[in-house]
This record gives sequence, structure tokens and C-alpha cells, in this order.
Amino acid sequence: MDELKYIDLALMPQLKERAAEWFHSKWGVPTEAYLECMNAYLNNETQYGWYLCLDGEKIVGGLGVIENDFHDRKDLTPNVCAVYTNEEYRCKGIAGKLLDLVVEECRLKGISPIYLLTDHENFYERYGWEFLCMAQGDGEPHMSRIYRK
Repeated sequence: MDELKYIDLALMPQLKERAAEWFHSKWGVPTEAYLECMNAYLNNETQYGWYLCLDGEKIVGGLGVIENDFHDRKDLTPNVCAVYTNEEYRCKGIAGKLLDLVVEECRLKGISPIYLLTDHENFYERYGWEFLCMAQGDGEPHMSRIYRK
């Protein structure tokens, strides 16, 4: 394993297509939807960015920031979305470093707090996120947890 590198997609925009395909392969959201959000960020139409963890040239983790992560609490914005670490890279602190990076980047842009919708319990708390409330995800049969930081 090479040394892991954490980047803002704006620093390596040539990874945009690979990143969009990688996120699509993890979450099933159309590649075009990721590209649309990434293009808006790279074209300075939004401050909400995309962040990756690289092992050499390989994308092994990532997340994004979007207006709303498809839930009924439209007042809670922006939202961290698509948090994912490849299975063989889990338990190495990658998600925590990506989360810290995005929180700091948002704070530097004057964006605070930020929110996160998840079904996980006792994961985001490890990284200083606090449970805020429950929300209904679009098309979801059960409520999910919203955290903020």
C-alpha cells in the first residue's frame, strides 16, 4: 500500500470522470448525477466539494457535500453524502480523515454546521459528529439519523 493521499477534487480535476464512476459503483446513483455535482463545484457554481482518498492512483475512499442528501429536512443544509471506503481499506481511519477534511474545508468557506444522513449508529460519534434528529429519506420506509458538525 502506497502512502494514502487525501485530496479536494478541485486540486485534481482530471480525476472527475473516474471519481464519478467510482461513486456510482458504490451507491448506484447515476454517474451523470455525480458529474453534474462535480462540474458545478469545479466551475465555481457551488462551494460544496468532493473529496477523495487515493492509494497511489487508486480511489479507495471518498465523499461529497451537496445541498440536501435526499431527506425531508430541507432546512438542514449542506449535507455530507456518499461517504464510502473500499472494504479492504476500512478500519484505517480513512473515513475519519475525509470527514475532518470536509468539515475544515467548509469552515474555511464560512459553511458551518454541516449535516449528514445515515443509518449508522456509533460511527460518526467517533469523529465528533453529534446526533441531531431523525429524518425521512426520500423513498425510504424507515427514518434515518441526522448528525451535525
